Amino acid sequence: MRVYLDNAATTPIAPEVVEAMIPVMQEGFGNPSSTHYFGRQTKALIETSRRTIAKHLVCEPSEILFTSGGTEADNIALYSAVNQMGVNHIITSTIEHHAVGHTAEAIAKTGKACVSYVKVDSKGNIDLADLERLLKLDGIAIVSLMHANNEIATLLPLEEVSALCRKYNALFHSDTVQTMGHYSFNLSELDIDFITCAAHKFHGPKGVGFLYVNKKNKIETRIHGGSQERGLRGGTENVYGIVGLAKAIELAYEDLDAHHHHVQELKNYMIANLSKMFDNISFHGEIDPEKSLYTVLNVCFPKTDKAGMLLFSLDLKGVAVSGGSACTSGATKGSHVLEGIGADMTRPNVRFSFSRYTTKAEIDFALEQVQSVFTIALA
Repeated sequence: MRVYLDNAATTPIAPEVVEAMIPVMQEGFGNPSSTHYFGRQTKALIETSRRTIAKHLVCEPSEILFTSGGTEADNIALYSAVNQMGVNHIITSTIEHHAVGHTAEAIAKTGKACVSYVKVDSKGNIDLADLERLLKLDGIAIVSLMHANNEIATLLPLEEVSALCRKYNALFHSDTVQTMGHYSFNLSELDIDFITCAAHKFHGPKGVGFLYVNKKNKIETRIHGGSQERGLRGGTENVYGIVGLAKAIELAYEDLDAHHHHVQELKNYMIANLSKMFDNISFHGEIDPEKSLYTVLNVCFPKTDKAGMLLFSLDLKGVAVSGGSACTSGATKGSHVLEGIGADMTRPNVRFSFSRYTTKAEIDFALEQVQSVFTIALA
């Protein structure tokens, strides 16, 4: 048996998404920029997909800009804010995804904006008082804080941060890659400037996502070329990817509450059983369901001198998990998120992440293998 519990890295594509994409691959080959029948046919697929996404997010289709995924979307948001919207102060945190953290650092090196880091506590919660202190500083600011941390699951109070940003006339960008397709968004009510999406995080295809750009914000071309995406992002569109993205959104919203309940129950079950299994165990980030992303659980296991082999050993036992973000796989340095919250880096830390397809039987199997591996490691 093999069990996949690394859904925060990527999710298996839904069969219904594959079914929606195949006809486009086979028949929808026209270039969307062409004015003949074949081009118009594929252009219609793109705009229908845009309307589908906008309907579920309660925004206007024109506010959805298709991208290659979350990283590009984060880059466009920050660079546009600095280069076209007058921002000279980026406020973020040390536990953001590298798509935000490294982009902010790159912008700072150009001298166009400075970067400030808001304080976070040991569970990854943003210090709102410190955020307000930073917002009071001179300059035009953009706050860039992720909705849910991809490693420790702690949720950001979006409405509270939004209210602070508006109080000080700052822009607000949130990386919502881990929460899109898992939580509902009403963008007609949430006062935010930019949010991001990657389809492969909720059973869609890789290589496609979008940036929501609030209609009050006017951004300019980020990728020069043709006039695709209203002239903001040149290049022939990933038509079948966009169709797959829209179908994945549609599927996610069909029964969002049921999926949430199912996965939260699995997470609770795993927490309870791991707590019984080990005396000296803890969990990184918030685990309160009201404050924690239900698809992610980061576990701090008892110290062992065999920590470096644990992920490999679990993989050999048929359980796929991670020690942190897949975007840093192969790196020798430990998780910047765990370092950022002051976690004990000498203990083995494992991220389990679930999807709506995860079953209780798979969790039971994973728990058996964890116990087996750690019994040997702690001996």
